[in-house]
Amino acid sequence: MGNDLDREPPEADPVTRRLAERLAALRTERGWSLDELARLAGVSRSTLSRLERAEISPTAALLGRLCTAHGRTMSRLLAEVETEPPQLVRAADQAVWQDPEAGFTRRSVSPPHPGLRGEVVHGELRPGADLAYQDPPVAGLEQHVWVLDGTLELTVDGTRHRLAAGDCLRFRLWGPTRFRCPGPEPVRYAVLVVLP
Repeated sequence: MGNDLDREPPEADPVTRRLAERLAALRTERGWSLDELARLAGVSRSTLSRLERAEISPTAALLGRLCTAHGRTMSRLLAEVETEPPQLVRAADQAVWQDPEAGFTRRSVSPPHPGLRGEVVHGELRPGADLAYQDPPVAGLEQHVWVLDGTLELTVDGTRHRLAAGDCLRFRLWGPTRFRCPGPEPVRYAVLVVLP
């Protein structure tokens, strides 16, 4: 998986540019310097600077740390860089975000809306993929993780759960989480996210 929290994109696509602008705006709204945000998120100042200039595309780990610092779910942050979400989103039009290095693909099945508290996300991890999040993006966030295919090892607040196809785990996020695909097949799962 590597230790780098960022990777070079082939070129800055429109979503990367809008995400960079939104992250810079969030930091400015709070009156934080790059140094303050770097300390809060545990990310280097230079990485944040490059991210806000759309010189790099964030990995899942980096985006997770920034969402935690800003008190937002990843879906909400990604929705904030989109236009007003429609009520109906066809499968072909659902936003898909990938972190190829980590082996993670994330699809926003139901785009979040500022006035709504729930959303559905689809995740897929390749065999051996291992994603760890230090803190919840929003304390007390409710999640229902439903495994569709494969096996998922999900650790919530230090307790490891092995979920097979059809299993569903419901919990509130107060501490670290870890999503791991032990293989030999990829794992596909749905996450219902409910803001507190």
